[in-house]
Amino acid sequence: MKGACVSLSLALRLLRREWWAGELRLLVIALVVAVASMTAVGFFTDRIRLALEQQAAAILGGDLVLTASRRLPPALAREAHAAGLEVAEMVEFPSMVMAQGRAGPRSRLAAVAAVSRDYPLRGELRVAPRPFAPARALRGAPPRGTVWVERRLLEDLGITVGDTLRLGVLELQVAAVLASEPARVSTTLFNVAPRLMLALEDLPATGLLTPASRIRHKLLVAGAPQDLQAFRRAAAPLLRAGERLEGVEAGPPALTQALERARRFLGLAALVSVMLAGIAIAMATRRYMHRHLDACGLLRCLGCSRREILALYLVQLAVLAVAAALAGGVLGYLAQYGLVALLGNLLTLALPPPSIQPWLAGMAVAVIMVAGFSLPLLLHLPRVPALRVLRRELGAPPPQGVLAGGVGMAAFAALVFWQAGEWRLGTYMLGGTLAVMLVLGAAAWLVLRALGGLEGRLSVAWRFAARGLRRRLGSSALQVAAFGIGITVLLLLMVVRNDLLAGWQRQLPPDTPNRFLINIRPQQVAELEAFFAARGMTTPGFYPVVRGRLTAIGETPVTPERYTEEQARRLVAREFNLSWMAAPPAHNRVVAGRWWQAGEMEAALFSVERGLAETLGIALGDLLEYRVGEQVVRGRVVNLREVEWDSFRVNFFVIAPPGLLQDFPTSYISSFYLPPQEEGLLTELVQRFPNVTVIDVAAIMDQVRLVMSRVSLAVEYVFLFTLVAGLLVLYAAIQSTLDERIRDYAIRRALGGSRRQLLHSLATEFLLLGLLASGIAVAAAAGLGGLLAAAVFEVPYRPSWGWLAAAGVVAAVGVGLAGYLGTRGILRRPPLQTLLERT
Repeated sequence: MKGACVSLSLALRLLRREWWAGELRLLVIALVVAVASMTAVGFFTDRIRLALEQQAAAILGGDLVLTASRRLPPALAREAHAAGLEVAEMVEFPSMVMAQGRAGPRSRLAAVAAVSRDYPLRGELRVAPRPFAPARALRGAPPRGTVWVERRLLEDLGITVGDTLRLGVLELQVAAVLASEPARVSTTLFNVAPRLMLALEDLPATGLLTPASRIRHKLLVAGAPQDLQAFRRAAAPLLRAGERLEGVEAGPPALTQALERARRFLGLAALVSVMLAGIAIAMATRRYMHRHLDACGLLRCLGCSRREILALYLVQLAVLAVAAALAGGVLGYLAQYGLVALLGNLLTLALPPPSIQPWLAGMAVAVIMVAGFSLPLLLHLPRVPALRVLRRELGAPPPQGVLAGGVGMAAFAALVFWQAGEWRLGTYMLGGTLAVMLVLGAAAWLVLRALGGLEGRLSVAWRFAARGLRRRLGSSALQVAAFGIGITVLLLLMVVRNDLLAGWQRQLPPDTPNRFLINIRPQQVAELEAFFAARGMTTPGFYPVVRGRLTAIGETPVTPERYTEEQARRLVAREFNLSWMAAPPAHNRVVAGRWWQAGEMEAALFSVERGLAETLGIALGDLLEYRVGEQVVRGRVVNLREVEWDSFRVNFFVIAPPGLLQDFPTSYISSFYLPPQEEGLLTELVQRFPNVTVIDVAAIMDQVRLVMSRVSLAVEYVFLFTLVAGLLVLYAAIQSTLDERIRDYAIRRALGGSRRQLLHSLATEFLLLGLLASGIAVAAAAGLGGLLAAAVFEVPYRPSWGWLAAAGVVAAVGVGLAGYLGTRGILRRPPLQTLLERT
């Protein structure tokens, strides 16, 4: 016990001395940055998770919600009542509403909700007598013949409480302002249309319920946990395809999926900071190990065993990891308020304080980084021979490279896969990072080797610099790789922010369709064509839509449980928009198989979008079965198409020849470009065709751009940690060869080299390193940007070589200046003092 206390006391004394000497500060700062970046994202997402858990029932409007695209079987409501549960109904759909506003007739898209008298079962429905007035909580639906609307809809229509509006063919009076409602939280991130709420009994009179309408039916239930479990068991066999049961444990799918995507995006941004901090830690530990060889040799002479020496350093590492985790956790907790400010107002969730889990995760990050990046190198120190005190040329013990590298790689891989959350994304991230590091290191090694042939043509300063880099070939290649990976990451952020978004915007010409018309009845197509022609506008194309659910591929039934990927499960759980055409759309390209011929217009054939086929495992020649209402239609896949989804034109996953689907219940869809000065046309259109829904894609894109810009700002905010970590890598890379340079420049001074010559050589050496690193980084950032453009964003990519080159030059000069300023102090030391210390 006494020996253990002495070892602990000695370890703490050594740690205190080395801290004041500055030996371990870089390692600790890098750990703090890594933990802070991870915990900042962790605290933010944890608060959202807790909010969803605490408010899930209120967000859903009940304890359980049954959702379907068609009317739910009455047997489900009977089962709920039989189980002793409260029941409420809700029908949601988008529709145009029109009103005679102060500035004339206006029309706007609204998110319509028709609710029963018991809505909501959980949470609060709050209404106000007028805009900006205090709201009161209540339960129920608007009185018959009236509606409650959000303030935004009143402003858009130019009306106020007491005025009337028209929904479909029904005139309704605005009775109150809808201040808040449970179901709206689940769609907050992409909430484009303002809410309009009416009584469920008024819905049939609007004339908007047709077989082709895009309607979502909901049955909300609430009650005791045991009654809910009984209802789950009773409802399961009654559910049909496309009907799903959501509980409070899952939360609203739209919100949870969007937040999970944001969590991974921000988490990967934080992971870049961890990666750079890990590189800084590894380089700092490498120098720390070499500077403590003498101390370990002295301890061996004083009788310390290898186990005792190892215990000394393990105690120090443990103390550092705990201290860094605590400090990084505090910094991350403070930093998460910035993420709340950037993203919190996109949500209507009241965020509770975070739990301790993110802090524990930060502690795990610190331990993994210390164990992976520091411990393998420090394990060599106890193997220093005692003879090292007398014979300095013995150097460091031979490293166990495979073990050290393997442990470091395992630690880094564990962090990547942990943060990515799935093996495929983790594999891409890990493989891409390693590929860039290997290319940087290999390219630097080759270029530095090639400098030997140019030495005779260089000036004295450049020749000395080139020789110094070649003499320290391994260390120089490592420095270039470290500089390069930091510059690559920062340049890549600029590429994504500038070039890729610019490429996406270039895909949208000025006349890109910005309005969609849906729920068009077949008999209205000719009338709408005449409507547009009478106003001198290009007649848009009208495409038939048949709603059908995929039920089988070949002989295999299709169910969500068959698939593991969430996207595939969502696709098969909903109805598809099927269409028929004689010729392929102009903006589609057949990439496999053939289009049907003139004699096959009534054949049972299908054309399938390639991405859907890959997701659901559909191949050419497969027989697909769709259920349309109570009818079944089958067809064989004869071609796969590539679709330009971001063209904002009408596109379909599945197309058939005209004769296969034309006898099924059909609506039509169209898209067209409406100039800003022609807004009044929409009011005329809605007046003549009240059932037709106009979707303002421009408003949707504005909302998407808002979300993208906020998420982009959040990522840039997280990348502040990356910038700090990059600077730490820069500092660690400069310090990594400092001891070698001290001895090298002392010898040169002793051999007659002037201080001015050596200063020029020093500046030139770091400028060469900066040029090598930034040149490779520019190419790597441009290449990774092209890969992201092709594989992720699917946009044309033209790198801005001008600003990339300028950024590369700035980075090279920055590296050269930082290296010069960080090492010029070595020339102030008398050469004799340096040589005596190192002999």
